[in-house]
Amino acid sequence: MGELQVEKLSGNPDKIQYINQLIKDIHALEKLLENDAFEKKVTRIGVEQEFCLVNKHWGPSDKALEILKELDNNYFTSELALYNLEINLDPLELRNTCFSELHQDLEAHLEKVKKVAEKYKNKVMLTGILPTIGTRHLKLEYMTPLKRYKVLNEAIKDIRKDDIELHIKGVDELNLRHDSILYEGCNTSFQAHLQIDPDDFANTYNWAQAIAGPVLSICTNSPLLMGRELWEETRIALFAQSVDTRASTFILNEKEARVGFGNDWARGSVADFFKDSVIRFRSLLTTSFESDSLAEIEAGKVPRLKALKLHNGTVYKWNRLCYGTNDGLPHIRIENRYLPSGPTTEDEIANMMLWVGLMMGRPKTFDNIHTKMDFKDVKGNFFNAARYGMAAQFYWNGERISSHDLLLDHLLPMAFRGLYSMKVEPADAERYLSVIERRIRSKNGSRWMVEGFRKLKKDHKTPDALRILTATMYERQEKGYDIDAWQLPRGDEYRTRKKHRTVGDIMSAKIITAQQSDSAELVLRMMEWKNIHHVPILNSNMDLSGLLTWTDVGHFLDEPDKLEERIESIMERDLITTTADTPLKEAKNIIESNQINCLPVVKGKKLIGIITSNDL
Repeated sequence: MGELQVEKLSGNPDKIQYINQLIKDIHALEKLLENDAFEKKVTRIGVEQEFCLVNKHWGPSDKALEILKELDNNYFTSELALYNLEINLDPLELRNTCFSELHQDLEAHLEKVKKVAEKYKNKVMLTGILPTIGTRHLKLEYMTPLKRYKVLNEAIKDIRKDDIELHIKGVDELNLRHDSILYEGCNTSFQAHLQIDPDDFANTYNWAQAIAGPVLSICTNSPLLMGRELWEETRIALFAQSVDTRASTFILNEKEARVGFGNDWARGSVADFFKDSVIRFRSLLTTSFESDSLAEIEAGKVPRLKALKLHNGTVYKWNRLCYGTNDGLPHIRIENRYLPSGPTTEDEIANMMLWVGLMMGRPKTFDNIHTKMDFKDVKGNFFNAARYGMAAQFYWNGERISSHDLLLDHLLPMAFRGLYSMKVEPADAERYLSVIERRIRSKNGSRWMVEGFRKLKKDHKTPDALRILTATMYERQEKGYDIDAWQLPRGDEYRTRKKHRTVGDIMSAKIITAQQSDSAELVLRMMEWKNIHHVPILNSNMDLSGLLTWTDVGHFLDEPDKLEERIESIMERDLITTTADTPLKEAKNIIESNQINCLPVVKGKKLIGIITSNDL
């Protein structure tokens, strides 16, 4: 999509032309298959590296376009959010030292970004979800101001006819409602591409689906979102909901999500797969067309299939099938979209090698896997891996087995055999798959983050803990240690300077509240039992409407007849409030000048926290 000038399809007068082009592209694809025109003698691998840009306080930056402009390099491209960029590396033939060559190329390109980012006091981070992203970073001002992102956002909202809802439940729970697709910008991935033989498409694609859960389980690296512990790979749930075109009222109609694993095994040809996608997912965008694909084939040219590729670019399968051209020949490849960015480039190449090795090392016993494994078990394996990471249990080849045992005893040896069959240098295979083996025996990225965050939370408020965690991740990445060798944060990796501290850094977000209609006796007893001196009061709309303090109501405990009154009759209504972005020094002055002991923290009319003189 990044190559095209796109327009919204809904209500577009050129919609008929687009549909016509889309149908011709399907017919052209069928002709290419009939004519045996696809490249088959060579197998190539490729990579897209997404990464985060962070500012000097370890929060998301907004300098992506400035950095991209200065890079002035076709290998770099923008992403949805202003705190993300992407590197697209040249594909390499799968043989010899291709993985270490890819690694060197990736490091060289990252070094270019780092040098430019330094000029803007930015740093480059590799992580599935940046821990310091907050709700303020999901506002439209953080969306990259390019037409294609604006159009895609509008197209998805037009179909939903409602705001986007986010609900993820893990160890903690996150419920949010938002007016754009910018949640998707929280995700950064390491997208691996593998060229495949279209003649063996269904077998190959189904095998990619079968191994997805076990591969993901050892690679998870994004367990945190906005200070909540969610899934071991929260990206899987977050991305699925961030661009979901289904309004909540339609879910029972069993429409398929645009981001998903699929609902059944692949059957038929590559063309059948794309036909199914066109049937299942409404087209969102269109572009201009200079010629049609069938005419290009008649002229002896390789068609670009622009309409089909544009449609495919808005359907986000975790294993996405892609059409492309290379050296004048068309090819088919699988894009692995579930691998997260980070923790280090060495870890990323190791993840990719495990996947590629397994793809090439499929034993004959797993041919026609659709006859040997139930698709629902395979899909269940994938989501178990996303939720539980290395703690996942899988249904594999008729038995239940742990992630640890499946990877160590079955899949790692299989990956080695697959790599050797493609003449990959044994030293390369040993180097990178040893990273996977050490990780299986210790911990992966998501487990390190969870343990590190829990440790920091013992001595720090959540915002500080997240900044320290991010600073520690950067420090370890720069040293190049694989994740299995990372020590947990010490706690002194970053300290927020006093002049930069805000109310949000120290406020209490987990607070006990009451409603206006509650009885005074109940609320007063709650305060007494929990030794609470301040209780914010909410109205029927859950807006902040008052405050109850121990100073105001303590004497009611000695007057039993007044305990029967409702809270709204005794609460303080004239409130002095603050916001999370208010400098701490300013909040302290407000408390002292007004001779009060607490400040409710609000966003609009909604209570989001409380800060007291004790906190200060």
